[in-house]
Amino acid sequence: MNLSNLKPAEGATKSRKRIGRGPGSGKGGTSTRGHKGQKSRSGYSKKVGFEGGQMPLQRRVPKFGFKPLKRTEYKAINLETLQELADALKVTTISPEVLMGAGLISHKHLVKILGRGTLSAKLQVEAHAFSKSAEEAITSAGGTAVKL
Repeated sequence: MNLSNLKPAEGATKSRKRIGRGPGSGKGGTSTRGHKGQKSRSGYSKKVGFEGGQMPLQRRVPKFGFKPLKRTEYKAINLETLQELADALKVTTISPEVLMGAGLISHKHLVKILGRGTLSAKLQVEAHAFSKSAEEAITSAGGTAVKL
């Protein structure tokens, strides 16, 4: 046995279909494309979303909505969550790093503190934004709200 008599196993390879090479091949004439019509022509390609001339879905459905370019999106954290964190971690300062450590936000989020729930712990809360009710609740509990 040497390199000159190596060949693939029986039935492992197939010869490719030679289309349009005369009637004797069985694939001459229409070259497996059926008869006439757009799909039988050379260079045919169907456009994405083409529905046979019917008005396509993306043109039937109206455009709607608006996304302002300069909108800042915040990750909302409520007072009840801050209270749970203060109880569980025994901390007096809550910053984005503490929230990241607890798995509530990722490094790319901006944090806004919202006023749902009650806060009894005296906390120094550092965040990018506060709602009015949250800021009042933090200061009335004896803490401070620091905007970053």
